[in-house]
Amino acid sequence: MNLLRRTASLAALLATFLPLTVTAPAHAADASACRTTPSAPLDTEQARLADARTTALVERAGFGDFVRRFPAALCSVRTPAEAGPLLDSWGEALWQSAVRRAQGQRPGGDLPAGDDRPLYWTRLAMTTALARWEPGFPVDRPALRARFEDASRGLADNAFQTPGVRRVFISGFDPFGLDAELRRANPSGSAALQLNGRRITLADGSRAEVRAVVLPVRYADFDAGIVERAFAPRLAGGPGAADVITTISQGYPGIFTLEAWAGRARSADPYPDNTGSLSGGTREHPVTAPGMGPGPEFIRTTLPTDAATGSVQSPYPVLLNTSVTEIPAGATGPVDREDGPTPGSRAVEGGGGGYLSNEVAYRSNRLRGELAPRLPGGHLHTPVLTGLPADPGLLTGPEFERNETAITAEVRAVLEHTAARP
Repeated sequence: MNLLRRTASLAALLATFLPLTVTAPAHAADASACRTTPSAPLDTEQARLADARTTALVERAGFGDFVRRFPAALCSVRTPAEAGPLLDSWGEALWQSAVRRAQGQRPGGDLPAGDDRPLYWTRLAMTTALARWEPGFPVDRPALRARFEDASRGLADNAFQTPGVRRVFISGFDPFGLDAELRRANPSGSAALQLNGRRITLADGSRAEVRAVVLPVRYADFDAGIVERAFAPRLAGGPGAADVITTISQGYPGIFTLEAWAGRARSADPYPDNTGSLSGGTREHPVTAPGMGPGPEFIRTTLPTDAATGSVQSPYPVLLNTSVTEIPAGATGPVDREDGPTPGSRAVEGGGGGYLSNEVAYRSNRLRGELAPRLPGGHLHTPVLTGLPADPGLLTGPEFERNETAITAEVRAVLEHTAARP
């Protein structure tokens, strides 16, 4: 019990004061007795930390103390039962610090406040420390990492707090495509951080509270049910339930798209996820994801899309995308259609393709149909975030920051229209 109180106090301290003031974690003085394994195997995401620019993204956001002090916190653990609560506390502290920084409530570093990249790279550095930790007792390392990941992505702290207002639940994504450009950000993750916990005024004049999570770009996490873990508590009814859900991801250059259809299949190979893993599905041979519950081949959005496409058009146009790719009934090959699926067809791609942005829309709305079928839900694709400086050593620049600000502001504007009461 004493350790639980200490770890809770540590979480509050980290979330409130880092990097301005830091108090050593409990039992930090005993860290010399703790073993680490620098040669512990790392996954593909963690291996990218060898690039010094990832450390700069952490330090320039003021998150370096999370990375430096986390190993000592792990070394304070004396029994397997203590490990889980400690990982929860540090994950929640990181999430709250990222949210506070994105919303201008926590100073630190010279990167723009809304930058989502520091959270991503700090989390990876901390999971690397977890991989290298060698306690003197057996632990379920994958389960501990999952607890830390969930907490640091907002899954442990996404309950609505304001009674009597409209409740809007959204998800964003980590950066991806990092082998091509390590400096990439994801405006959907930035929007989630900037909006989490915010009270906004909707287009009909009513008030709303937004809660958000940021999901990984990893097939294995989707197979393990992270989407369902994130959305089920907000769809199960009661005072904590959402009134509308919207999954958000980065999509096409220069436009926002509200996706009319989400497809059941994975078909994005040879494009890998952030760990280099493939889905096993192609356009010619789509596959259904492991762990997917029963549902139709395509699910149509129930968001009031006309409210956004008719009102929000600047600085980027907002369009309704009705295209899909299907294998028609009785056929064997894929067919692209601009007007939605035909009866009896098999899904190849939804409007969001056959990758995880389509799958988060399908999984969340399949669950919505099961638990809260009257609830509006759908998917929003943001424009691709461009404007990184040509010099690969520069992590940010004026054009990049202007574009990120414009995209995230327009995400809010779209939600203000699609979340309004019908």
